[in-house]
Amino acid sequence: MSTIVVGDVHGCLEELEAVLQRADFCRWRDRVVFVGDLVNGGPDSLGVIRFVKGLGESAEVVLGNHDLHMLAVYYAGRERRGKDTFGDVLEAEDVGELMAWMRQRPLVVREGTNLVVHAGLWPGWSAAQAEGVAREVELALRGPDYRELFEAMYGNEPRRWRDELEGWERLRVAINIMTRMRVLEADGRLEFDYKSTYEAIGEGQHAWFDVEPARWAIDGPEPGGVRVICGHWSALGYMKTPRVLALDTGCVWGRALSAVRLDDGHLFQVERGGPVG
Repeated sequence: MSTIVVGDVHGCLEELEAVLQRADFCRWRDRVVFVGDLVNGGPDSLGVIRFVKGLGESAEVVLGNHDLHMLAVYYAGRERRGKDTFGDVLEAEDVGELMAWMRQRPLVVREGTNLVVHAGLWPGWSAAQAEGVAREVELALRGPDYRELFEAMYGNEPRRWRDELEGWERLRVAINIMTRMRVLEADGRLEFDYKSTYEAIGEGQHAWFDVEPARWAIDGPEPGGVRVICGHWSALGYMKTPRVLALDTGCVWGRALSAVRLDDGHLFQVERGGPVG
């Protein structure tokens, strides 16, 4: 049995099927975990959701910001954006079943010494705290007030995590950290406008995974901690370090869809329109 982690799919069904074939994935033998953003941007969001849902217990998905936005449009009547391409999902005859399945997806998944999350983890969180905060959001998504959550999650404030936060503010900043974060300001505030490359990060800003101390990376009494596997930051591209494995390689922007087999670290890539690597 192998575990394969797949980067942001964004409705690119052909490339998803191709990269899993390239990785020799078998649903009866292997496990596949998706870093979020199954939908939006590409041509076949409906096909991707049906495909992944159809894999049953052999697949897991952490929610990304585009997935949550689609859920908010469906459940809370949020306005669709001009660039949204998940209309095929909203118009599907089985939309209720698909949305109910998506709403049950987690924010964080642990795979051994890895934590899979869409965007990243707050530097002050231990791995255990990150999992606990994720469970809070998941309970709210699955609870009776989920429609109110889909309204309340929009907005950039607060821009820092504080343990004493409560209510919608606590859930909003947790969602923003785990599904939208790329860089932090020097004073620790979340900065949501930056979308460029790692190399172009300006003075006074830091990639979220470079901020010290990163408690999740040194979790426990002995050094070690967890590695974070994430997507979301397409301009960052593929990055593999002892503390982070970034897998959004911009398939929806004409580049490649990436997958990594955790057992041996092998990288598989399929370029938009055909296989590479």
